[in-house]
Amino acid sequence: MTDATEKTKPIALSNVTLNALPESILRPTYDRSALTPGIVHIGLGNFHRAHQAWYLHRLMQNGLAQDWAIIGAGVRPYDEAQREKLAAQDYMTTLIELSPTGSGAEVTGAMIDYIPIVAGHAPLIARMAQPNIRIVSLTVTEGGYYIDPVTKAFDAAHPDIVHDAANPQKPITAFGAIVAALRIRRDDGTGPFTGMCCDNLQGNGAILRQTVVSLARLSDPELADWINTSCSFPNSMVDCIVPATGPNEHALVRELGIQDAVPVTHESFRQWVIEDDFCAGRPDWDKIGATFTSDVHDYEAMKIRILNGGHQVICGAGEMLSLDTIAGCMANPKVAALFSKIARDDIAPHVKPVPGMTPQDYIPLISRRFSNPRIVDTTRRVAFDGSSRHPGFIIPSVRDGLANGTSVTGLALVSAIWARMCAGTREDGTEIEPNDPNWGDLTRTAQEARTRPLAWLEQSQYYGDLASQPTFADPFTTWLELIWTAGTEAAIDAYLKA
Repeated sequence: MTDATEKTKPIALSNVTLNALPESILRPTYDRSALTPGIVHIGLGNFHRAHQAWYLHRLMQNGLAQDWAIIGAGVRPYDEAQREKLAAQDYMTTLIELSPTGSGAEVTGAMIDYIPIVAGHAPLIARMAQPNIRIVSLTVTEGGYYIDPVTKAFDAAHPDIVHDAANPQKPITAFGAIVAALRIRRDDGTGPFTGMCCDNLQGNGAILRQTVVSLARLSDPELADWINTSCSFPNSMVDCIVPATGPNEHALVRELGIQDAVPVTHESFRQWVIEDDFCAGRPDWDKIGATFTSDVHDYEAMKIRILNGGHQVICGAGEMLSLDTIAGCMANPKVAALFSKIARDDIAPHVKPVPGMTPQDYIPLISRRFSNPRIVDTTRRVAFDGSSRHPGFIIPSVRDGLANGTSVTGLALVSAIWARMCAGTREDGTEIEPNDPNWGDLTRTAQEARTRPLAWLEQSQYYGDLASQPTFADPFTTWLELIWTAGTEAAIDAYLKA
């Protein structure tokens, strides 16, 4: 092997190779061996590592929060593969920031361990029971909290919950493990910790509280009462567009001269708004840009309704029109116009301004972020689990529109496009691979709705009573019939011209 080849060989990421990385790569300047844990985070996906872990890493770069290091955790068997990849590189991650005008890279080191995934989750329970763990945070997707998508009530009948209620010492869910750890902490006098949800749910802290307390109540009502009164569950709003990692991301990190099995790309925008309610202390995330406030709701509503809702507006159209990425969707003038008009007419009227930002200003900001061609965020990823995302991100705006007498026509079109998408084929005849936990049921209902559109809205687990609301059901029916006869683009054209 020649010297030139040696020089271009990527450097395997590890503690011992940090100083050998290319000079352009930012890296930890703190002593990682001196860090002590304070947080267990369940769900070590890309978003957590590009967002919450980055905020903590930046605090550590400033000489702060050295006793708040993250211990990673998972509860599904496939999480073990992620643990092994991260362990091989001392739990560090290369973050690659991609903006339309440039890029930068940084190795982050706030995570120092990852708990092995075993049946019954004894290691996870034991670690969360340790006194130095003061926050347990989660990113387990919007659909992972065992709630009814319409009523938001706790789903006590779910098989996972039934199991954990009957086997509290050997749970299969993250929430069962949390309850088991809190039982130990109560009994030995260690005291409570803060449960912090970082998923895109309105009132996410309240939802986490509901899930944990309700599960505990099924097996130990006194423990449930203790958790409810002693633990805190702050609401928060998290925001950063973080694509899944694929061949493109692996190529980017190799081009930087780093061998990293789990690199993460992300946009240059980050936001974190948190209710300041931590029963056992917290890092000073506000010193690195997070916002602590007693009123998270308006920030949540703006982001969830316009950004997350906006993703659902465009991803269905993107799938039907064979547009592979979100940036590709926004490069299509009709899809971009669809987003802007629906956001302006059907969503923004129900969104309050927040300090420094109005809904009218937020819409073009999101449009620019969606349009970043360097963020290879796939349409398929954004369309995943529509059966959780439509009830969470779209239907609340529909209900507000019906209550306030404002437009719901565009949102009816969004639901019609989703119904057509779930039939399983694009308009060019290619197959849409299963992309929802309920894909089989959705596909069967979508095929029935081809001749009887209301069959789609009669899925009350997603739409509640909207099938009986003509102001929404009538335009939905019109749009779905038009889509099946003339195509998605024709329906978008008709909407934009109306």
